[in-house]
Amino acid sequence: MSFRLPVLKWLVAVLLFVVLIVAFIFGPANASASINYGDEVAAVAETYVGSPYKYGGTTPKGFDASGFTQYVYKDAATEMKIPRTSAEQYKTGESIKQEHLKTGDLVFYVTGEKGKVSFVGIYNGDGAFIGSTTKGVKIVKMSDKYWKDRYMGAKRIIK
Repeated sequence: MSFRLPVLKWLVAVLLFVVLIVAFIFGPANASASINYGDEVAAVAETYVGSPYKYGGTTPKGFDASGFTQYVYKDAATEMKIPRTSAEQYKTGESIKQEHLKTGDLVFYVTGEKGKVSFVGIYNGDGAFIGSTTKGVKIVKMSDKYWKDRYMGAKRIIK
């Protein structure tokens, strides 16, 4: 009998191992990964902080405001092609109230001619956006007086 007990334990261990492997392979696959495109767009935008400003620039060698947002949306997982200018970008998407902003939304400002959109950034959460200012790509607080006084609106272009 002492011979059968160790064999029985070994057989139970092997069977348990086989059952676990089979359950793992053929069991229900409930895990699903989904991308939050807004978060991803903001994360991609953040990788370009420090890139220089260049009037008319559309690459990391130098961005203007709308060249930056256009580049980031194309470079991110969204692979979205959006219009080139901030005024044209302002015509796209769904208007969003400031209190409903989500990461990845576009925020628009009037920095030139009164009443005309001339700057765009990517909302980064916590009341900040990432944009290509004349000092290069940086994270800016929307509550800063300069930006607060020039806020025009926001658009959500990611569904």
